[in-house]
Amino acid sequence: MTNPIRTCKVTIKGMTPYSASRAHQEEKLKGEDSSAYEDRTWMSKAHLSGDSVFIPPMAFKMGLDRAAKISGKQIPGKGKSTYTKFFESGVLVTKPIEIASVGAIQKERVHANADGVRGSGKRVWRNFPRIDDWSGVIEFSVIAPEIPKDVFEEMLIYSGLAVGVGRFRPEKGGYFGRFEATKFAWS
Repeated sequence: MTNPIRTCKVTIKGMTPYSASRAHQEEKLKGEDSSAYEDRTWMSKAHLSGDSVFIPPMAFKMGLDRAAKISGKQIPGKGKSTYTKFFESGVLVTKPIEIASVGAIQKERVHANADGVRGSGKRVWRNFPRIDDWSGVIEFSVIAPEIPKDVFEEMLIYSGLAVGVGRFRPEKGGYFGRFEATKFAWS
């Protein structure tokens, strides 16, 4: 039996800034107020590996799954069945994507929801890492034979435009984290 797993290395280029909001557990220093804490710990919200900034693999996996779901793309000859279940169970992303050097990170000050609930009225000043120019290569393992190459590519393009990655992405009503796929390399 031949190996059913296909690999697709996708080169992407950010179309809008990328901003992370990684949860961290840095303790407040004695006597430190919230503003000073934000100023001191904002870089901890980025995903760092040595001198590089990366985006976790699940950001792209979940974005692709979401794109397949909201597109509602139907499988030809299968009635109203869509590709969603095949993307959810039949595509893997196991490696993070390095997108920039640590030196590319800028601090962005935002008047954000303190509790993460839009419209709650509880707003505070927060600082987030932002990268304006980012790119990289993501490796997808496509296990489901039901997903044709052209459908995979279409859903990834849609994911980059309509779902995005990171904080304030289109899926959540923002515009950061949008990307375009510039190259698909299948093996």
